[in-house]
Parts: sequence; structure tokens; C-alpha cells
Amino acid sequence: MAMLKRTPLYEAHVSIGARMVDFVGWEMPVQYAGPIPEHMAVREAAGLFDVSHMGEIEVTGRSALELVQRITTNDASKLADNQAQYSALTNDGGGIIDDLIVYRFNSDYFMLVVNASNTDKVFAWISRHAASHDVEVHDVSAAYALMALQGPLAERILQDLTDHMLDHIPYYWSQRVQVDGVSCRVSRTGYTGEDGFEIFCNPVDERDLW
Repeated sequence: MAMLKRTPLYEAHVSIGARMVDFVGWEMPVQYAGPIPEHMAVREAAGLFDVSHMGEIEVTGRSALELVQRITTNDASKLADNQAQYSALTNDGGGIIDDLIVYRFNSDYFMLVVNASNTDKVFAWISRHAASHDVEVHDVSAAYALMALQGPLAERILQDLTDHMLDHIPYYWSQRVQVDGVSCRVSRTGYTGEDGFEIFCNPVDERDLW
């Protein structure tokens, strides 16, 4: 049986009593106090999620936009620098390989954040199509840790840790931000339906930020 992967926060989760489960090959916390109080915390205040199991794939080069346009369903040409969009990656028959978020950092530099269970499959699919474009494609998942701070109080909580005015980051935009002295990319995105942020950082910094 293959060893389960662990995020940089594994020891922190265990130390405070998280219930750990196998989630698509990752040993992840499924709950602490229980689903109802944790659900209500996100709806009424804020919750902090460890989502470092997500995959990050960079597409760089002169044809980066052209390739992203070819393989995803949303219109990436509408993105400005530091803007993001929800999209899908499809196969040749139009079937969905994965849903993902496309980040544009500049015209030659995009990053796709994909589901953990599909990272290898998505990387292989993109690499196959990249052969006919002037681009480089790299799976940089190991270079990132990712947390999601979600809920109506998320901005107030995170603002205490940074001098950057978070209300200047619109929905589905991101910025390079110092959070408690740590260089991060802070994105106003998330899957909870509440306001909130996803915080990308170096894995060695995640425990301190958590």
C-alpha cells in the first residue's frame, strides 16, 4: 500500500486533535469539532483550511495565453495581470478532465490550480498539448503551500497580519503580499460561497502562518 502524502501542517493537525483521513492519497484533516460547528464558523465568522494538497501547474513563454485558451473553456484573453478565473480543462471530446482556477501573472506567465486527485493527469494533458506551442510547463506543486481563510470575518482577521489593504483586492484577483513578515500571494478566491482568501506561500513558512 502506497504511503499517504502529508502537507506541511500534518503535525499541527494531529497535535490539536484533527480526525485524519485518506483523501485521494493525502492524509488530511476531515474535521476537528465536527461538521456543524465548523460549517457555522465559516458562515458566521471564519474558518482556516489546509488545502496544500492542491496542484499548481505553471505555463510560461510567448505562447502561454494561446495554450491556456486552447485547453480551458473560459476566455483567458479577458484576464488582466493578477486576475484569475474559474474554468475547466476538457478532453478532445469535450469531457471535463478537471475544474480549476487560472491565474494570469503576466502575458507570458499563467498558473493553473488543479484538484489534487487530477494533478498528474492534468500535467500530462497540458504537456502533450504544449509540444506545439512556444511554452514551458512545470508542475510546481511542491513549491507551494496553500491555505484558505474563508468567512465573513476573513478580511478583518487577515488584515491584522498585513499592511496591504486587502479591500483593494477584488474578487478573483491576487497580489503579492507580506503576511506576518512572510512573502505570499494572496488571492480573493475560494469554494465556500463566502468571502475569503487563498494564501500561497513557501511550504517552510506554512506552519508559522497557520
